[in-house]
Amino acid sequence: IKGGLAPLNVNPMVGPYPETLDNWGAKDTEKIVHDGEWWRIFPCPVFLHAGVFHLLGNISVQLDMGAFFEREWGSLVWFIIYAGSGIGSSIFSVCIIPDSISVGSSGAVCGLFGAKLAELLILKLNRYSSSTVEERIGHVIRREQLVHILINVVIVGAFSFIPFVDWAAHLGGFISGITIGIVFFSCMIRQPVLLYSCVMVGIVLTISVFSWGIRSMYGK
Repeated sequence: IKGGLAPLNVNPMVGPYPETLDNWGAKDTEKIVHDGEWWRIFPCPVFLHAGVFHLLGNISVQLDMGAFFEREWGSLVWFIIYAGSGIGSSIFSVCIIPDSISVGSSGAVCGLFGAKLAELLILKLNRYSSSTVEERIGHVIRREQLVHILINVVIVGAFSFIPFVDWAAHLGGFISGITIGIVFFSCMIRQPVLLYSCVMVGIVLTISVFSWGIRSMYGK
């Protein structure tokens, strides 16, 4: 295993060699599927980063939006969404880009954005009208939050095609966050029929997404 920093033409993120990342627990399809090294799905890849630039980019987003979401949702809900999205991101990466070694928390971060998007959609369904001052203010706040989410998704997406960071993990985390978010945030709906319907939709989508991923992963 090569130690130290890799040349920039090998790792432009100012970090170690790919062999070192693999040795530390990066996502490696062969070792996950055939050697049973499940920790390469979660948590190892989520906490490893390709280099200094990769780490600083993800930290900046998490300190901004991640901390905000935790205060809003509570630590338990935040962690379940974060962990679930991290797992989903690794599974998607194994299925879609099986030959790549990848690391980073950006898939889980994309899951937070996906869950927030689900929350905003649920709140939109839950809104009876915009007639009151509170509801008009809430509509403006949700619109601003949506714009902020899209900006951060673009920032995270900019890292998607750098070595050791893959777009499939970002996509998988985002989709997983949406489905898990539907389950949690449907509880805010005031109409009973719509509440139970949305919860069931979220559960079915979450089970379907992860079932597809696991079947595809072990079918390779």
